[in-house]
Amino acid sequence: MKVILFAPNIDSTDVGEALIAYKWAEKLSEKVELTVLAFQRPGRPFLAEQLPQAEVITWPEPKLFLRFERFNSGLKLGYPLLYRAARRWLRQQMDNGRYFDIGHQLMPQAARYPALFYGLGIPYVVGPLGGSLLTPKHFISETGTDSWFTRMRVIDPWRFRFDPWLRRSYEEADLILGVAPYMQETLGAIPLKRFEAMLELGVDNLAPKRLVGEQAGLRLLHVGRGVRTKGLRDVVRAIAYLSDLQDVTLTSAGQGPEIDLARKEAEKLEVLHRITFLGQVPHDKVRALYDVSDLFVFPSFREPAGGVLYEAMRAGLPVITVDYGGPSFVTDDTCAIRLPVSTPEALAKDIAKAVRNLYQDRSRLKAMGSASRARVVTEGLWESKITRLVGLYKEVLTGKLH
Repeated sequence: MKVILFAPNIDSTDVGEALIAYKWAEKLSEKVELTVLAFQRPGRPFLAEQLPQAEVITWPEPKLFLRFERFNSGLKLGYPLLYRAARRWLRQQMDNGRYFDIGHQLMPQAARYPALFYGLGIPYVVGPLGGSLLTPKHFISETGTDSWFTRMRVIDPWRFRFDPWLRRSYEEADLILGVAPYMQETLGAIPLKRFEAMLELGVDNLAPKRLVGEQAGLRLLHVGRGVRTKGLRDVVRAIAYLSDLQDVTLTSAGQGPEIDLARKEAEKLEVLHRITFLGQVPHDKVRALYDVSDLFVFPSFREPAGGVLYEAMRAGLPVITVDYGGPSFVTDDTCAIRLPVSTPEALAKDIAKAVRNLYQDRSRLKAMGSASRARVVTEGLWESKITRLVGLYKEVLTGKLH
């Protein structure tokens, strides 16, 4: 099968979307005849060397955009340039008689960018798309740490209704992938041919099997970027409702403006002695944290995906999260307690209640940990995900033949 994969940045030495795109490309190149179209970022290893089993076509990413890394990461400033260059290359190839069975626009993940393959006569897939989740209304007053371009998500519903370029390119896609089922509703204004939920993240293998909750107390872990929506402040408040359980402790791994606010909240609530704020932690050390914790508490209330949930579940950790967005899809009732998102006060109390229940019911805690590993095996391993994706490609092509 000849597959052409498009993403602005693909890089095994990077983080975020670039690293995720690399994992998809690497695994796909083992299953199909893969051509990759992407930027080559200055100072990074050549993408052709990173993907030796694929044909790699790159264009240099403008250095100007890299001066504003966070801004560029959020808005994909170079996308129009890459889009035009890649379409020009594709037309030239097709004019010369070359064909591709299927095109796949893997990234950007945000559903704001028209699809490269629209109008070129190639069956194509877009996604997994994510984002566009709105902040629950009772949490808005506490999300002042959001960047202004993050808040621009409020215009996404308007674009899905009225942006003809975006709408046409999604309408004509043979398959739209979303990071979770909520994306089908989010894109409801666009008549899609077919939608499938598939988280963009995966794991290579499982951590060594172990039993959680074998010792006294509970060691809670929260991992996430230091912004309000990741729910760290809600976990801190929950600790204050567990004053009778002094052997319940919390470790936070993450960096950002929310961390100092969460620390001040802990001081105010007189629970700082039970919480360790580690700041930014290298990935290998984060994995070590999963291995020494008993319970992963991640009430991220505007989470489109939730890759850290897979990492925690890979290590056999039971989960407390929210029944909203990506976490609701990544987990199920066997491995997680999923809480409603109503108000900050209610969420903190619900987290505390869930922790207390698991503190008192160690058999349930252990069963949830085992269920986490089992769910990752069926849903989260890269091998499983790529096998499913290639199967979807074949279904698209079979549908075209009919």
